[in-house]
Amino acid sequence: MAYLAVLSAGSGRRAGYAATLGIAIGLLIVGVGAALGLAALISSSRLLYEGLRWGGVAYLLWLAWDGWRDTTETSPARTDGNGIEAAVFTRGLITNLLNPKAAVFYVAVLPTFVDAVQPVLGQTVILSIAYVFVATAIHATIVSLAGTARPFLEDPDRSRMVRRGLSVALGTIAVWFAFSTAR
Repeated sequence: MAYLAVLSAGSGRRAGYAATLGIAIGLLIVGVGAALGLAALISSSRLLYEGLRWGGVAYLLWLAWDGWRDTTETSPARTDGNGIEAAVFTRGLITNLLNPKAAVFYVAVLPTFVDAVQPVLGQTVILSIAYVFVATAIHATIVSLAGTARPFLEDPDRSRMVRRGLSVALGTIAVWFAFSTAR
């Protein structure tokens, strides 16, 4: 959510919505995969879980590094905002596909809402779609509100400071993620 807020404030709502779409599709893929048993398989296999976990940590660290470097500067003063939508969409998508906590959510939380008497697959897909809808609505609200801060970031120095602050936060989250997802 912090990523979406800073992205939208720095690069505009259009970039934020593109990232939100990537996140939503990633959540939907994980949800459908969970409904088909993929999340349970990953959760039960130490090798698959650890591979996904460390892939996610490495990706978050790469995003932190990429955000720190000036070569990816996307502040309003350095770009018109065009051309970054595909990149931020892909980042949102990959971040959720490499997130074992998303898979664990679908395995641990969603089944508590499933009626064992009814067909499980259909219920799980419907619950996954509902979850994606609610998460996307929240993310879109964050993007809409954060987009109003864009004029504040017109100054390249201020924009760089915010971007680097986010990069430090993302690196910290990657380290926390590494420890919090350990089994």
